[in-house]
Amino acid sequence: MREEWGDEMKTAFKEWAVVVDALERGEQILILRKGGLHEGRGGFAVAASEFLLFPTLYHQQHELVLEPSASRFADLKAAWPGEDRIRFSSWARVESAWNVVTLEQARSIRGLHGWKDEVVEQRFDWGKTRSLHVLAVRVFLLAGAQTLRMLESYGGCKSWVEIEQPISTLGSRPAVGEDAFRAALGEVVSRLGPSEWESAGGDSGVARGGGM
Repeated sequence: MREEWGDEMKTAFKEWAVVVDALERGEQILILRKGGLHEGRGGFAVAASEFLLFPTLYHQQHELVLEPSASRFADLKAAWPGEDRIRFSSWARVESAWNVVTLEQARSIRGLHGWKDEVVEQRFDWGKTRSLHVLAVRVFLLAGAQTLRMLESYGGCKSWVEIEQPISTLGSRPAVGEDAFRAALGEVVSRLGPSEWESAGGDSGVARGGGM
């Protein structure tokens, strides 16, 4: 697996703070996504294979996730840099991706992510298509957290944003070791089957390093 990357990134992926926290702790390697209201007619798509994790403090997220993530919400909120600031502490590389089109498949990955069952079912059924995107990501911790001002253009119900100032990734380290990550990925594959990302040659329609 490639371990080299550029020294800065600007593409960022918005995700609940409790999920980013779990990814950084190595408690999960999965990101589940239906797509926001502003994703466009085509719905959610993987816009970059490597991206910063942009934590959001949606106030009800602790009610929608399982322990231990739910209990950590209060600490994450207390340490929040303020409504006019956003703190980046990690980035991710997509290793595999699936478009799950049956509820049985969506339920099969229970225990590999933090969403409650009812959240999985609600998101699966929401919108024009009954489906759910599942991304397996390798997460890297930045050498030091970097805080930027929160701009109005970053807001809204959308997954992807281009931040104004690039974030340095020099000195990043994996959140989990190679063996542990491969074991976790293997468990996902055993439940969902071959990855569409891998069958597409590892890029699934996006340029490698698109977030740099």
